Amino acid sequence: MAAQRSPNPEQALADFSPGLPFAVAFSGGADSTALLLACARRWPGQVRAVHIHHGLQAAADGFEAHCRALCQALGVPLAVRRVQAGNAPGQSPEDAARQARYAALAEAVQSEWPEVRDVALAQHADDQIETLLIALSRGAGLPGLASMPAHWQRQGLSWHRPWLALPGAALREWLQIEGQTWVEDPSNGDEKFTRNRIRARVLPVLAEAFPAFRETFARSAVHAAQAQEVLNDVAAQDLAQVGVPPRVQAVQQLSRARQALVLRHWLRQHHATTPSAAQLNELLDQVAACTTRGHRLHLKVGLGFAMRNGQWLVWQAA
Repeated sequence: MAAQRSPNPEQALADFSPGLPFAVAFSGGADSTALLLACARRWPGQVRAVHIHHGLQAAADGFEAHCRALCQALGVPLAVRRVQAGNAPGQSPEDAARQARYAALAEAVQSEWPEVRDVALAQHADDQIETLLIALSRGAGLPGLASMPAHWQRQGLSWHRPWLALPGAALREWLQIEGQTWVEDPSNGDEKFTRNRIRARVLPVLAEAFPAFRETFARSAVHAAQAQEVLNDVAAQDLAQVGVPPRVQAVQQLSRARQALVLRHWLRQHHATTPSAAQLNELLDQVAACTTRGHRLHLKVGLGFAMRNGQWLVWQAA
């Protein structure tokens, strides 16, 4: 029985329905080149592109030149933004770069084209599997196992990942058939980066042992995302009961599992920080010990400190 072929990128856009016009995050690599080309064909005159120039390597200028040339050939308006992302203490350089990239994308779209409300990103099935495997290696909970959502809201924009069902090889094969070139980031072959090691060493082994692993792993990520959505609803309801900032005594009335859920939700939603598992467990222990007015609490949590202020828990950035 012949192996089932993945749909080509143009077919894969059948379920993608962005508001028009919309923007594509365009790095110049194979994945985003395929996304821009397929979108420009499907919605001529309705696509905009944003290129983020990180300035982290000499090849970055070549990436920008490729992006400008292709956008000119396709008649796609292009905005370029330069970012230099520095990571805060306790924050990985990758996370800092990612946050800076999203902020720059949102700023470019909203300032250049105020009518645009949707942004398409080119992460594909292999990226999703890499994200899931990294989460598993770190002992992540449901938010990590849910991996990358296909669509979500951030900074007043709707973000989409229409390629999550397509393996990266299918994108490159299609570009070769189309005679379309792209740029290769030299760092993609550097196996000191976890994602590159997974791509080079783990995915080929998985493909041999479990030929349908992309589809089955993706289903697990979807199940985790659905379960997390339910937990988010529970956490929001509990937070409405314990208050913002949370009242210590009200938090103590919940089970320890729901205390963890509501405190993590409070920190993420109201302070944009996430505690480690060790930090959260220590915070829960200290909350349980708050049986007298004089009990003090001052713990490192996320990128700041959780403290007791009378009957409330408060958080302050470091």
